[in-house]
This record gives sequence, C-alpha cells and structure tokens, in this order.
Amino acid sequence: MPRQLPDPRAGSDTDDEGSGEDTRRDSPAGARPGWFGWRLRHPRVARGVSVGTTVLAAVLVLGALLLPNRLDGLTFLTFLRIPAEGILLAGLLLVLPHRGRRVAAVVTGLLLGLLTILKCVDMGFYTVLVRPFNLVMDWGLLGDAADFLRESLGRTGQLLAVTGALLLAVAVLLLTTLATVRLTGLMVRHRQVATRSTLVLGTAWITCVTLSLQIGDVPIASKINAVIVDNRVEQVRAGLADARVFREEAAVDAFAGTPRDRLLTGLRGKDVLFTFIESYGRTAIEDPAMAPRIGTVLKEGTASLKAAGFEARSGWLRSPVTGAGSWLCHTTFLSGLWVKNQQRYRTVTASDRMTLTKYFRETGAWRTVGVVPGVRYAWPEGRFFGLDHIYDSTHLGYDGPYFSWTPVPDQFSLEAFNRLEFGKKDRGPLMAEIILASSHNPWAPVAHMIDWKDLGDGSVFHRIKKEGKDPKEVWKNPESVRTEYRNAIEYSLHSLVEFVQRYGDENTVLVFLGDHQPVPTVTAGSPRKDVPVTIVAHDPKVLDRVSGWGWTAGLKPAADAPIWPMNKFRDRFMRAYGPQQG
Repeated sequence: MPRQLPDPRAGSDTDDEGSGEDTRRDSPAGARPGWFGWRLRHPRVARGVSVGTTVLAAVLVLGALLLPNRLDGLTFLTFLRIPAEGILLAGLLLVLPHRGRRVAAVVTGLLLGLLTILKCVDMGFYTVLVRPFNLVMDWGLLGDAADFLRESLGRTGQLLAVTGALLLAVAVLLLTTLATVRLTGLMVRHRQVATRSTLVLGTAWITCVTLSLQIGDVPIASKINAVIVDNRVEQVRAGLADARVFREEAAVDAFAGTPRDRLLTGLRGKDVLFTFIESYGRTAIEDPAMAPRIGTVLKEGTASLKAAGFEARSGWLRSPVTGAGSWLCHTTFLSGLWVKNQQRYRTVTASDRMTLTKYFRETGAWRTVGVVPGVRYAWPEGRFFGLDHIYDSTHLGYDGPYFSWTPVPDQFSLEAFNRLEFGKKDRGPLMAEIILASSHNPWAPVAHMIDWKDLGDGSVFHRIKKEGKDPKEVWKNPESVRTEYRNAIEYSLHSLVEFVQRYGDENTVLVFLGDHQPVPTVTAGSPRKDVPVTIVAHDPKVLDRVSGWGWTAGLKPAADAPIWPMNKFRDRFMRAYGPQQG
C-alpha cells in the first residue's frame, strides 16, 4: 500500500523551506525516499554533504554581505566583521509568516546577488576610473569595455570574456538565492537558537559601534551594504537632477552673439593644431620614477624647437576624469562645459553647442579636419565638433599592425596628416584636432621612432611590434606597467616634437595636452587629475597674447604653474585670440 503523503494544506514551519532535510518527497516508482534512496544507503555521507552544503551557504552569504567594493579592501580582516544587514535580515525572516518568509528569502537572495555583482563592477571602475559605477550614466561604458576587450584579446577572447562574465553573474544570483533560502530554513527549524543568536549578534554590533572597536584599522561592526545602497540612491537622484542642470549650463555661451569676423582674429592665417596625447598626466612629469626621463625629453624638445625658431608656454589643466574616458575630456576641452559622465556627453553632442573647433569653422577662415586613429567605426559625434573632414584609422593609409588597443602608431598618424592635409601646396589655413593614441592603456607593445622616410605604408611596424613586449607579461608587475607607460609617453612626445621640427613653419601654432591621468596602477593611487597643456608657436605675437596667463616657458610646466579646470580653456583661449582692447 503506498505511503500516505502529508496534506499540503497542513504546512508547518519545520519543513517549508525546502532545505533538503525532509525525506518525505515524491520519488519515482519503487525508489526509496531521500535522494532516490541514496541518503538511506549512505546516511553518514549524506549527513556530511548536508552539513557541508549548509556551511558553504553560510560562508557565501556572509562573504557577500562583507565583500567590499574596492580591491584594496579585500583583506582577511574584512571578512571577520559583523554585518548589520545580516542581523536585520535574519530578524525579519524569523518574524515573517510562512508564505511571506519564503518570498522574502528568495527576494533577499536575489538582491544580495545583485549587490554582489555591483560591488564587483565597482572594483573594476575604481581600478580604472577611481570611482564607483554610476547606475544612471555608465551603462554605455560597458559596451566600450567590451570593445576594449575585442581590441586587446581579439573577437574570440572578447566572446569568452563576456560569456564568462554573464555566466558568473547568473551563478552569483542563483547561488546567493539558494544559500539564503537554505539558511532561512535552518533558522526556522532551530528558531530558539536562531533568535538568541540574532539578539546576541545585534547586541555585539551595537557595542562595537558604541566603543568604536576595531581589528587593526578595520571596524568590527560593518554596514557597508547600507552605505553602498544609500550612496546609490543619492547617486541616482543626483544623476537625474544633473541632466536638468547641465542643459541649463549648456544654453549659456559667452560668444554666441559675437560676429564671426571678430572671432579668433589673433590667429588668422595660422595653422592651429589641437593635439591630445592619451593618458599624458601630471604623474609622467612629477613621479620620481618617470620625471628624469620625461624631463629630459621635454628639456631636449624645448631646445630643439627653439633651434627651429619655436617657443613654448606650459601650464596645467584639471581633467574631469582619470584613468579612462578620453572622449569626455576632449568634449570638455572643446565645448567649455564640464563633461564628467556619459549622460552629459550624450546631451551635449546631441545639442547645437558651439565648440572651439566649430568656432574656427564658423569664421570661414580655416578648413577644419580631424585625425582620430582611435575611431574604427562610424562616428556621428564628429559632426558636433565642427570638422569639415575626419580621418579615422581606416583613412590614414596604414597597412601595419595594431599595438594592442592602438590602431595606428603616433608617428605614422602625424606623417599621414602631413601627407593628406598639412603638406599640400597652395592650401589655405588649417585647424586640426589630432588624437595621439600610442600612449593608450595597456602600453605594450610600444612603437619606437624610425626615420620618417621609412614609414611607407606602415608595414615596417610589423617588425617593430614583434620587438615589443607582451601586455600580459607587462601587467603581471605594477613596476613594469609604469615603465612601459613612461616609454609610451616618451614615444608620443618624440613623435610630436619631431613632426613640428620637420614640417612646422612660421605659421604653425600647436596646442597639445594630455586628456587625463593614467590608471591608479601608474599613478600609485594619486587623486590628482592634472594634465599638462602647452602652446608652441613660431610667431612671438602668438605667445605674447597669453603672457598674462602665468604659464612656464618651455614644454614642461612648473609645479606651481596655474591649474585651470579643463572646461575654462575654451573661453580663455578665445578671449586671448579675439580682438584686443586698446
């Protein structure tokens, strides 16, 4: 006669959590209860598996609750704390009725999994951008990260990495949910012990907070999850408000009513080149491990340019970001707006805001071009910057290899610019926006200078790349990363200085700057966001117009040179080179 199953309407708190302890389950015909009879045949092993699973569930939940959102917080002591959120959740699950408890356990597990994933994403953002992931503004950056993986690891590597990340995220959600449900069932079956333990831990947490008790420099009482959630709520609120504030700021332009024939009159007849050097930050100039070599490059560059009839003035700009986000810096510099996130970038590039480059075009006195070797696909934002023609990586005539992320070495990009635009005979004045990308992360392998006459179609760089270092090997050691970063900056600076020496003339005006500081691995965690900016000109009247800026003579800005927010440069530059009073 078949065994009578319990009436499902007579559920109790002792068997409602599906923990695997109850052997009264339906099973295939003729099979024994309890994992199809396996538990009855091997009771000790089954008991060990059950206990082990419960221990693993507890470790997983506790680890998720105490996991920090920064890599530098991943220490052993971090996981010896008492999580306030765990105590509160345990108390809540104990007092809820049967139906509500099951739903609450599942929801709690899912939320804990989502929070764990967010913490892991934060770790990556802190490592590269020195800030947490923004739930309102940063979703587009995940696509850029995938593109970076494709360029660094290839399509197969990108696919494997993205697939692995998605599977890991799903596994985290599933495991935290199952672990929470299992622990909830355990607490209910041992309600008195669980209640006493929750009260004891709650008292201990309050005591630790009151007495500020610590293990080393780590507080024993933790509330990291509450802090993260509170910060995210405030972040979302601020992000939504920021959109309105930014639109109001973008609507104000000091030069909107200025007649076009009165714009940039101090540069008429000149070729003006705005050049960004990727990741060229203050660290490259002042870090003790880099300053001697970079300082020599800048000193020798100043002397060689002077011998060619050029003078230079240098200062500092404070970038809106650090580690990555070059497009935000370029837009900040050219638009005169503080473009610190992707939301602001999308807003301004979809508007009719006048950029510095667009003002050059509006005068009718310059042909405006862009050399953007980092762009590989359609770039509709290029129209926003007011460029008559854009040369991306596919239009420079380069038939050489990528250098990790970098599609075209800087020396070739500059030579291509000369061949396609700058060196043409009988042309009118040019204004160019040029992006030098060889100093882009991961800084290996790095190209090196060759004779300009040997550049050809770039095929020579196949050999040069083979002589370079493997980025996977370089990134095993922070000091190796710093060394290769320094080498990359040297290469970019040499390329630019030699270009001006070789092709510049009395009408050449060069403005070059870094876009942002490199990642914390290079900056050693420095919070500074300063980047150098330099104006080079052959005509002394050009530099006379900025004599009141307090900038340093030469290519290297002094430590005490003025520091301007990057968005202030556009208006100050246009005032300096507009009609002079008196």
